[in-house]
Amino acid sequence: MVSVRTVELFASLLALVALVGGLGFASVGYFALATGFVNEIRRLSLWLAWLVAAVATAGSLYFSEVAHYAPCRLCWFQRICMYPLAGILLIAAIRKDRNVRWYALPLLIAGVCLSGYHYLIEWKPSLGDGACGIGPSCTDVWFRRMGFVTLAFMALCGFIAIVALLFTGTPHDDLERQATDGSEISTK
Repeated sequence: MVSVRTVELFASLLALVALVGGLGFASVGYFALATGFVNEIRRLSLWLAWLVAAVATAGSLYFSEVAHYAPCRLCWFQRICMYPLAGILLIAAIRKDRNVRWYALPLLIAGVCLSGYHYLIEWKPSLGDGACGIGPSCTDVWFRRMGFVTLAFMALCGFIAIVALLFTGTPHDDLERQATDGSEISTK
């Protein structure tokens, strides 16, 4: 059986890969350095966004149900933002619906804000007065891998990676793709 510490390290590495990959993809995409690799990532971006959401969902369930890390109030709010994304993005990937970015946007904005604030108060607990009522404190840190990766940081990485994957392709790219592969792009 794999130890909880091993899963913590593996999940931490996945979060860093998601963050670096998402930000790298976004920066390359925005600077229009279109290569075959970037185009392939764009083509798979809905599936990759779903994969990030699904792994984040499974990871949070592992840490609460197997490792018995009791989620605090902010963790629950982050879950409220991430868990539906796993289902929504799966349907969008199957249907090839690039417009899902607009349906997912409120959950993504809330998730980035919540996890960013949660990560901040893990480092500066005085900013978290009143963030948590009953239950575990939002300033408690179950683990800190590599000196900075916590559960809140992993959630933040997941939300940022999903934003990058969904919003890097521009409407111009969608119209260009329609012209080359004959797919229909909704203008609603």
